[in-house]
Amino acid sequence: MDRPLPEGVRRRVVGLAADALGGIPAADLPASLRQYAKFTPARRAKYAGTALAAALEADPAFRLRIADRLRLGQPDLVKSLESGTVPGAADPMDVAAGAYLLRTAGWTRVVVEAGEEVERAGAEGAAAEAARLVEKLQEELAEARAGARADLERQRAEAEGVRKEAEALRKRVRTLESDTRRAQAESRKLLSELEALRTAGATERSTADSEVRRLKHRITELETAVETGRRSAREGRTVEDMRLRLLLDTVLHSAQGLQRELALPVVQLRPADLVDAVEPVSASPNDVARRGLAEDDPALLDQLLAIPQVHLVVDGYNVTKSGYPALPLEQQRMRLLGGLAMLAQRTQAEVTCVFDGQDLDVPVMMAPPRGVRVRFSRTGETADELIRRLVRAEPQGRPVVVVSTDKEVADGVRKAGARPVASILLLNRLARA
Repeated sequence: MDRPLPEGVRRRVVGLAADALGGIPAADLPASLRQYAKFTPARRAKYAGTALAAALEADPAFRLRIADRLRLGQPDLVKSLESGTVPGAADPMDVAAGAYLLRTAGWTRVVVEAGEEVERAGAEGAAAEAARLVEKLQEELAEARAGARADLERQRAEAEGVRKEAEALRKRVRTLESDTRRAQAESRKLLSELEALRTAGATERSTADSEVRRLKHRITELETAVETGRRSAREGRTVEDMRLRLLLDTVLHSAQGLQRELALPVVQLRPADLVDAVEPVSASPNDVARRGLAEDDPALLDQLLAIPQVHLVVDGYNVTKSGYPALPLEQQRMRLLGGLAMLAQRTQAEVTCVFDGQDLDVPVMMAPPRGVRVRFSRTGETADELIRRLVRAEPQGRPVVVVSTDKEVADGVRKAGARPVASILLLNRLARA
């Protein structure tokens, strides 16, 4: 064709293709139309109209498939077009759409004539509608003119009354305008005075607020400084007193234990005790290693816990994941703490169990067993760091035993004067119990 399809013919062709698209296998459809295969015919015509028109024009095989669908739906129309005749009673749009799809002899002429006939029918219908509309408008115009004349007479009468009323109102307005100007002048004067008072009040209030904030900030700083000083003094005194008392208790218990072990009689200070000389030192956790016991022998832990005032610090998860890693963390903690409670009861040693708490979403709710101190590391701190802080908190000379297989933990506590032992040693001792 030397010109585009008439718009009406194009819509009818696209509608036929949209109706037939769902019955064609997806593999036989052009690639551009496969995404619309599952749409309803109305949605295909709305969203895929351009793609359908392009495919019908560019893909003869697809156009023939649509023509076959038309042959099944309107066989009489197809036979007439293939025989070269145009049915007189048929819709021109159907005739043009069928000729376009079938491409019978003279199809371009049929399409053009159908388009022209549709346009001509549309123009005739539009002319008839326009004539009817003009006649209706003329009638309405005559009625409007008659009504307008009546309204004009009525409005003239009303206008005369309004004119007289307006003259009276103008006189009243002039009086009110004079009063208004006097009131406005008085109002401007009062507003000026009010604005000056507001400005002065805002300035004074701002100054007062600034001074109040400064004094409150200063009071807060002083209260914080006083509380910090009190807390520092109280904590410093408490920690030093505790460390001194603990060291004194350790020395006393060590001396008493050594006296009981050697069955030494209680004697008073002798002159020879005042002579300056080198004295033997008491046993420490590091001296136990010289007795030839294996590192995983439970007897080694018994000897370490027999030292007076010994403090046993346990790396909790390091021990449980070495002994029973398949259990949930809560059951690991309960099993280990149960064994440590029995060990503390038998040995009378101070026992502290440390767990890693930096990844916990909420605090752990539990009741520690009697004789066992349970601690979790704070957010941002590992259990290893908490263990090293616990060891450094002990006074110099107190025996401390740390149970952990972590080499970094062992090296750190050894430098602080504690004795590290492997987790397997504690597990063997608890298994024996």
